[in-house]
Amino acid sequence: MHRSWWRFFLAAALLASTIVRASADDGAIIDRWYSALLVADRTELSELLADNVRLNLDDIGVVQTKRDFIASIDEWQGAVAGAVIRHRIEKSENGETTVLACYDFPSNDTLMRETFTVAGGRIAASTQTAVAQDCSAY
Repeated sequence: MHRSWWRFFLAAALLASTIVRASADDGAIIDRWYSALLVADRTELSELLADNVRLNLDDIGVVQTKRDFIASIDEWQGAVAGAVIRHRIEKSENGETTVLACYDFPSNDTLMRETFTVAGGRIAASTQTAVAQDCSAY
């Protein structure tokens, strides 16, 4: 094999492994997010969010800052008591990870599509949109 082709192949392989590793790291951060969200772990959630994060709740027209979100945890803690949150990654590309999440509360469930941007090991942005009023499509 010609040397320049070999260098190109090696560079492409290194880039691919970096992208796969970044996607895996993003997936681990998102797994931690849902685990902390389920138990309303204010400390863990705060650590996972970038200081300048914007959390866009499309369906209710609200954009929360980190401070807004952390301030809402007491209310969320009551809502999430007895719930189950299931999630799966639909795709991860160009620094964005899209997740399908079933929020199964004791009295109802809802299916959400959530998109996360992870940078520097923290969630830098998130957009949440309702998909269905139940999780039958999960």
